[in-house]
Amino acid sequence: MEIVVAGRHTEVLPKYRAHVEQKLAKVEQLAPRAQRIDVVVSHETNPRQAGSSERVELTVVDRGPVIRAEACADDRYAALDLALGKLLERLRRTRDRRKDHRNHTPIAPVDVRPPEPEPAAPAPVDPDAAVETTLGDSPVVIREKVHQAQPMTVDDALYEMELVGHDFFLFIDAETAQPSVAYRRRGWSYGVIKLDAAVTAAPLATVGG
Repeated sequence: MEIVVAGRHTEVLPKYRAHVEQKLAKVEQLAPRAQRIDVVVSHETNPRQAGSSERVELTVVDRGPVIRAEACADDRYAALDLALGKLLERLRRTRDRRKDHRNHTPIAPVDVRPPEPEPAAPAPVDPDAAVETTLGDSPVVIREKVHQAQPMTVDDALYEMELVGHDFFLFIDAETAQPSVAYRRRGWSYGVIKLDAAVTAAPLATVGG
């Protein structure tokens, strides 16, 4: 499993990189198929945010859904511990969900034919790949990401939203084929907004003669 550590507006010393690799060794126990863990360390220079000046973001790239966690603290070692705690909890949830699915899978008939060679696994998609553009001549920067989307149920969308730790999740509803967004409401409730993609052309105005 590859561990990639990068600094955003800050330098990451070799001592901290070694500490990160040692800490993240626990991840392989819960995600043995993980191919890479991306670690992004950033520093906030605003003195008013000294208590949360160090941010650590962890992203596990697997063949399944991307699992993410992040945390802030006044020390990057403490931020790593907080982010890792969140990540391990989400990995345990994923492992338990897979176990439940296996337990409910019906037994298929035995196929005695020789197995066909498995196709090569697709290269993992970089979840942080993004394109930044400016809005006209203004200094406003727009950061755009394109994600591959497989139709899924609302339940699966909420599950994946929890795995990445976001307050919203874009998806295609498997039942209606509508672009949808699941979002977190106050308390322990969720909401879903769906888009009606049908576009009706406006009637042409007639000109009197």
